[in-house]
Amino acid sequence: MLAAQALTAVLVLAALAFVGGHVPILRTLCGGVLPLAAFAVFVVGVSVRVIRWSLSPVPFRIPTTCGQQESLPWIKSACLDNPSSSLGAVARMLLEVGLFRSLFRNNRAELRAGHRLVFGESKLLWIAALAFHWSVLVILLRHLRFFLEPVPAFVQMLASLDGFFQVGVPAMYVTDVAIVLALAYLLWRRLCEPQVRYISLFADYFPIFLLLGIVLSGILMRYAVRVEVVPVKELALGLATLSPAVSRTLAPAFFVHLALVCVLVAYFPFSKLMHMGGIFLSPTRNLANTNRRARHVNPWNAPVRVHTYGEWEDEFRDKIKAAGLPLERD
Repeated sequence: MLAAQALTAVLVLAALAFVGGHVPILRTLCGGVLPLAAFAVFVVGVSVRVIRWSLSPVPFRIPTTCGQQESLPWIKSACLDNPSSSLGAVARMLLEVGLFRSLFRNNRAELRAGHRLVFGESKLLWIAALAFHWSVLVILLRHLRFFLEPVPAFVQMLASLDGFFQVGVPAMYVTDVAIVLALAYLLWRRLCEPQVRYISLFADYFPIFLLLGIVLSGILMRYAVRVEVVPVKELALGLATLSPAVSRTLAPAFFVHLALVCVLVAYFPFSKLMHMGGIFLSPTRNLANTNRRARHVNPWNAPVRVHTYGEWEDEFRDKIKAAGLPLERD
């Protein structure tokens, strides 16, 4: 039911954008006003959430530890799974962001016949997540050719490497295939695995269908419904300079793609997709485990009057002696 609702919402958005692509006023609204408004919501929303996270108090160090902490010289420590220095924490963060190291080590548990709990590897999720995120990065960098003039050399080189298969004309991009397969697997996992389906919400299905709509509409424009590149680049350059110009020759399919992208951009700060920024501010990842070496004092702590044990013992010394209890100081 939730998946059907999310799919319906995306289809309605696409239909509205397609209809708007045939109406001059709505074309101007969809091509000029909507992208700028979505970008403004994105910048403000992301900034507010990041600032709130950065102001959250961290009362003590809570790094996730999956290995031996540094202790005695003759005990080997896990410098990545339990970093004891800032360099180790940075290295773990880079491996987590770039290669999803913790997801690679993830295992899954299944209850099989005879009520036997079996643990096994779960590498498909890691592969799909890696393929999706790296494909998104490459696609975003490739799209810089629409917003920059002249086009940087690294963007052209990246596009050449991405389309090195040269299957047909225009060239088939590897990232187009990879991102569709990755999203298809993530959707299948949400729909077909009972444990994952049970905890899935509308907010889990909607981004997947929205991303699929964006990717499929982009592939459709590239390989089936050909859209002129020059008007698209003129609009992109106009948006970058805050003076968009919507050409009359732009096909309605382009407005479907653009509208779905704008919805995703505006929805981003309020969704689970914000884990992109949250991972860098997570104290379970960005802190070194130095609890044994140094005392971590929370800088947000308000100054308080501390009542030490010695002061407490002096205050109740007579009563403690009368009760026959031992004292640390006579």
